[in-house]
Amino acid sequence: MHMRTLAPKALRKGDTIGLISPSSPSPEHGRIEQAVTYLEKQGYCVKPAEHFNLRTESRRELDRCKLHDLHGMFSDRSVSAIFCLRGGSGATRLLQEIDYGLVAANPKILAGYSDITALSIALYARTGLVTFSGPMLATELHDPSPYTEENFWNVLTEPGREHELLNHPDHPLSVMREGVVEGPLLAGNLTVLSCLVGTSYQPSLKGTVTLFEDINEEPYRIDRLFSHLHNAGLLGGIGGLLFGQFSRAPLSFDGESPLLDILRYYTEATGPAVPVAAGLSYGHIDDLLTVPVGAHAVLRARNNSLSLVSAPAVCR
Repeated sequence: MHMRTLAPKALRKGDTIGLISPSSPSPEHGRIEQAVTYLEKQGYCVKPAEHFNLRTESRRELDRCKLHDLHGMFSDRSVSAIFCLRGGSGATRLLQEIDYGLVAANPKILAGYSDITALSIALYARTGLVTFSGPMLATELHDPSPYTEENFWNVLTEPGREHELLNHPDHPLSVMREGVVEGPLLAGNLTVLSCLVGTSYQPSLKGTVTLFEDINEEPYRIDRLFSHLHNAGLLGGIGGLLFGQFSRAPLSFDGESPLLDILRYYTEATGPAVPVAAGLSYGHIDDLLTVPVGAHAVLRARNNSLSLVSAPAVCR
């Protein structure tokens, strides 16, 4: 487990952003070009990794190339931040071979969500590095919504400033249990997080504020995944429990639904003083929060309103 939190340096205009593809490749070459153009228009230089968006039939060869790119970007002193191409699958296969000492010696911004959860959570568990669960090149950054854009750049570029995670106005929130708590903020894809249970890459959730999302999973699958976390003893000591979005449509609280019943059930699996809320703007959606994974945060859930504020996630 990490001994301390490592905050990466804030992005500044003119810095170089490295591009990696630790999960699935993308056939959306036009989107990738658009995303590169977008980043350059924001005032940054862009440097694709040697094997960026590589396709190969050999998983072993692909993993070797992905690790080469990941290590290369962390060791390259000209690169200030590392942005991921997309999610999909494959990142969990890299965890045993990552040089965590190299990462700890060269803390940098790493941004991505979905399957990139495996990297974010493992790097936090092994090094304490704060990473950023947010938009990626082929899924959002080719044409980000104003909300996604504002949340992303604010948290990456403003050292010393607290980051308030404000929900999008079109996403209804429901406070399932009121309360106030502070602790490390974790976030990620439920399916990927459940794959880390029982490994040294899964940090304890005790005292954390943890935010879950998923996509294209039937309610019975979501139930099974949360039951796995609960049976592993991870929900019992949690400090605050937050549910993001579980489909491409915002979570609705009108009437009954199997998913809402499941979220209420696992609310009861947490301690009686643990604040719980659902409907955060986090998941596979157009209007996407960027969550600083590992940053200290304060959660206040009161009167069906939510305040979630993280400590500064980047340094000067």
